[in-house]
Amino acid sequence: MRIIVRILFVLIALLGAAAPALAAPPVDDTTGRKIDELLAVRAEAGTLPRPELLARLSERLLGTPYGANMLIGSATEPEQLVIDLRRVDCFTFLDYVEAASHSADRDQFATTLAATRYVDGRVEFAQRKHFFTDWAGTDRPLATDITASLSPAAVTVTKHLNAKADGTTYLPGLPVVDRAVTHIPAVAVDRDVVAGLRTGDFLGAYTPEAGLDVTHVGLVVQTPNGPVFRNASSLADYQVVDTPLTDYVRSVPGIVVLRPGNA
Repeated sequence: MRIIVRILFVLIALLGAAAPALAAPPVDDTTGRKIDELLAVRAEAGTLPRPELLARLSERLLGTPYGANMLIGSATEPEQLVIDLRRVDCFTFLDYVEAASHSADRDQFATTLAATRYVDGRVEFAQRKHFFTDWAGTDRPLATDITASLSPAAVTVTKHLNAKADGTTYLPGLPVVDRAVTHIPAVAVDRDVVAGLRTGDFLGAYTPEAGLDVTHVGLVVQTPNGPVFRNASSLADYQVVDTPLTDYVRSVPGIVVLRPGNA
């Protein structure tokens, strides 16, 4: 499931020189307007600290309808760089917010989105960051896994990502990746853990199911009324919403937390 703006909005710190420049593909009018809104927020933010920037950008997507399986590509179907903000799933919601945080125009948004979604910015199914922990576990990581630092109750499990319990794979044509995945069980997410979370942290709902790391992702936002989990919900709301964080945590087995860099 998965880039620096200063004076000249240059993509150096996280992306290096590997991502090829891309011209923004044609988009529908709704998507075009939303991209322009996000870019305007980025431009107006100036040197706003990154956590607050991610909160402002993601706020502009509140109410965006949920859509499942938004990406196009498989082992047998050519991969496409999908840019569609008419609907988002939980992973593409984070993709768009992350890309917008490092972009000054539509072409740069396309290039940064590719580098966010794909290893080395190569728009190929095999290069797509299919799992949440890919954002911290691949070259040129987008974030750092801080889960273990948040609680002494954190548990690390070796996951065989992409391998189902019956021996088949979730994503045919892709290899199984062994990865140590750390999570904090929901019962251990106490006040100290919540206090350690920051606005802008990427949060995943850990799953004990074989072959997967998380089943849902979103963004932590600290508000005057308490922390919320900003996410593209496939439940009753069926849109990007703010859910009280403690309520959400009680509904899942545990959490995995990735912290984006400051650049």
